[in-house]
Amino acid sequence: MAQISILGCGWLGFPLAKALLTNGFSVKGSTTSESKLQALKSAGIAPFLINLTPTLSNGGVEYGNTIADFLDGSETLIIDIPPQLRGKNNDASTANEKIFVEKIKTLIPYIQKSTVENVLFVSSTSVYGEITGTITEETPPKPDTESGKQLLEAEMLLQMNSNFKTTVLRFGGLIGEDRNPIHFLAGKQNLENPKSPINFIHQEDCIGIILKIIALNSWNEIYNGVCPFHPTREAYYTQKATELALSLPQFIHSEPSVKKLILSHNIEKVLNYGFIKNYL
Repeated sequence: MAQISILGCGWLGFPLAKALLTNGFSVKGSTTSESKLQALKSAGIAPFLINLTPTLSNGGVEYGNTIADFLDGSETLIIDIPPQLRGKNNDASTANEKIFVEKIKTLIPYIQKSTVENVLFVSSTSVYGEITGTITEETPPKPDTESGKQLLEAEMLLQMNSNFKTTVLRFGGLIGEDRNPIHFLAGKQNLENPKSPINFIHQEDCIGIILKIIALNSWNEIYNGVCPFHPTREAYYTQKATELALSLPQFIHSEPSVKKLILSHNIEKVLNYGFIKNYL
């Protein structure tokens, strides 16, 4: 039975781990919260308490006390940890500015010494910045947020390492049955970019795409993960608010909208993946 390690069993990583178990893999999963260890164990996932820092903090002995234990025996590592850098501006120069990049730098030597041959890095379309027009995997990234900049640097660190193969998966806005921006935007006034297309992807398709990458051994690739359904922000959020009986959001039309359309060409051409949720 092939084994996979998932660094970050959160909103996406936990259901992904369960899907991998269903598909015949054994799974090691990490969390930064001790309270979540039992839930992982109960689901059949070997649980590890791991909090990446420049000095690397690991969990208790019962759940594996080294990063080496977490990676041992796995051919594939999935990295799904968020940068958590909201609020930092483009000119940030504090010691913590590169904290996410430092986490990846901390991890890489352990990957090099492990059995891991393939890395799947869950990134974000934020690496493209606010580029106007149609964006594909061939579009040069131009991140304009601290999060986007560090994600791109982390991508490059992993891709340039010749000790393992890295596929980068850049997801658009993540939504699911329990997650949709309309719950925050309902009733809001003066929202910008009413005519901007949405670039979202459902949790089920995130998992489906990752399973397809693993099944096809599609490594050393870059994929945009965005559903091919792009109504305008105003149309989409108005419809969602109506469906959920929420207050309608109100948009302003005095300024032009950013027309940023992200396409998933490689997912369609290389993976031949058909989206499950093609209408969000």
